[in-house]
Amino acid sequence: MLAPPQPHPAEIEHLVRRALYQRLGRVAPLQVRAPNPLLVNVSARHCHLTPEAVEILFGKGRKLTPKKWLYQKDQFAAEERVTLIGPRSRVISNLRILGPCRDFNQVELALTDSIALGFEIPVRQSGNIKGTTGCMLMGPAGFLELTEGVIRAAPHVHMHPDDTAFYGVKAGDFMRLRIGGPCAVTFERLLVREHVDFKLEVHIDTDEANACDLRPDTPVELLK
Repeated sequence: MLAPPQPHPAEIEHLVRRALYQRLGRVAPLQVRAPNPLLVNVSARHCHLTPEAVEILFGKGRKLTPKKWLYQKDQFAAEERVTLIGPRSRVISNLRILGPCRDFNQVELALTDSIALGFEIPVRQSGNIKGTTGCMLMGPAGFLELTEGVIRAAPHVHMHPDDTAFYGVKAGDFMRLRIGGPCAVTFERLLVREHVDFKLEVHIDTDEANACDLRPDTPVELLK
């Protein structure tokens, strides 16, 4: 069985830095004074499935098997993978499934993925799939045709209520994300998503991360 998730190194570092500034009596930078550390993570192409879809693709009674815990509470990358079949039989093999299951099926791709597959897909908030393109998914036990659900996920930030209060924003607002380094860029429309179980985390896709050469030591700043 997969061990329960441990505190992320960024969380530990954030607490240590804040304690050091307090002990030294110095004014901490904004990101250190914030209630939670800011992480910017790259969301690679993946899909979310309903329990019924999992059974169609992997067999009756099958459930997703956690392989790796993600930063957000109870979220995981599953052992199971699927093949996505696009127009003109172009495919993406070993498409990652994220769990736990949801009440809708959704595939999230980057722009370069959609071009390679021959898709034309919109930028949408997760869950807003009405009128979007569909696709075919193939698993070891069967095929699943989706009539809609393929999107490019809008860049977004997960925030706990403590975070929205600190930054003075609310769910549905847009923030800016400033990324430093040699390919510095500022994302102007970072959608705020708020939940009591959320940790402060920004998600951008692989194209967006590659464009700004995002690395673990790249300076980042969240702005209202």
